Amino acid sequence: MNPVTRDTRHYVEKSNVGAVKSSQPIALAAATLLVLVAGIGGIMLWRAYGGSPSEAERGAVTRQLQARTVQASEQLVEKTKGLEATQQESIDQLQMVQEQLQSMRHLLAAQQADTKRLSDQVSTLKDSIDGLRQSFASTQSSEQAAPPPRNRSIRSRAHANRNGHRHRRNRS
Repeated sequence: MNPVTRDTRHYVEKSNVGAVKSSQPIALAAATLLVLVAGIGGIMLWRAYGGSPSEAERGAVTRQLQARTVQASEQLVEKTKGLEATQQESIDQLQMVQEQLQSMRHLLAAQQADTKRLSDQVSTLKDSIDGLRQSFASTQSSEQAAPPPRNRSIRSRAHANRNGHRHRRNRS
């Protein structure tokens, strides 16, 4: 057995640990390199066997997208024209309703004026009738107080005429 001193023991331990530590960066670098190479190879295979479309395919896709965009734009234009036509029809109908409303207002005002005029005429007629009733009532009361002599003379003449007719019949 070799006597190992403290200093040498420490040195021996450090050298063993250093060997283990120094081999780890190489393995790590090798693994990283392997992953990079595998990734680059995968990308190359993906592109080679259909991963990215060719120029012709990209052009076809672009034309399809443009055609869809044009079709969508045309549909929007048609819908916009339809909305404009509908809006114009609504405006025309609204104007017609407003004109009818204004006409109805004029007719209502004329009818109200006629009603007021007729009401005034009825009131005037009522006042005239009341005046005639009062006049007639006062005339009747004065006639009842003193009957006119003229009526008596007419009655007496009529009575006399009757008697005269009887005399003539008796003579014949």
